[in-house]
Amino acid sequence: MIPYKGKLNNMEPLTGLITLTILIYSAILHEVAHGLVAERLGDPTARLAGRLTLNPKNHIDPMMSIALPLILLISGSPIIIGAAKPVPVDPFNLEDGRKDLALVALSGPLTNVLLAILASFIVRIIVNFDQTELLNFLIFLFTAIAKLNLLLAIFNLVPIPPLDGSKIFALLLPEKLANVYLSLGSIGIFIIFFLLLSPIGGFSLGELIFNLLTFSERLLGI
Repeated sequence: MIPYKGKLNNMEPLTGLITLTILIYSAILHEVAHGLVAERLGDPTARLAGRLTLNPKNHIDPMMSIALPLILLISGSPIIIGAAKPVPVDPFNLEDGRKDLALVALSGPLTNVLLAILASFIVRIIVNFDQTELLNFLIFLFTAIAKLNLLLAIFNLVPIPPLDGSKIFALLLPEKLANVYLSLGSIGIFIIFFLLLSPIGGFSLGELIFNLLTFSERLLGI
């Protein structure tokens, strides 16, 4: 995901390429984390599907990786969001279906948060040295890693199926209601599109995510 406040169209090609690369691999690590935790809890589906890899071609999703970012860019959204193809998880292979599914879901955003914390820590170390062209580049690089991973974590924790936040929120619901709620995943992407593009009564999902991102950046000092 790429935070956007009217500057993305003016992004230099090299900066854009670096940002896109960070975004892609941050999303891939997010999905690989899901697969690794699922396997740890008894479900080898992701490994059998060849998804426990850093090869981008195994993770690109036409809708979330290409169409969604382009539509948001063209529409002037306050953020540009993209994601990798979700790894397959079979809840029937998990020892404790709902609970383990929530743990699998949490592992992706948690991975992004840990990457953001690590990157911000590196930035705080680097800024103490005399600035050179190389150090300035490293500051840009690790700041971008921190911001993009924070944004990935925040977006995926939104409790709208099929995002990770919905599987965590479902633990708070009775089982039947949780199943109905999670079944909205088939139309969830359209709900997300609508909320990002059409603010309701002054509420904008894009602005909410952007504000949470800004708050998180301040906490990490970036």
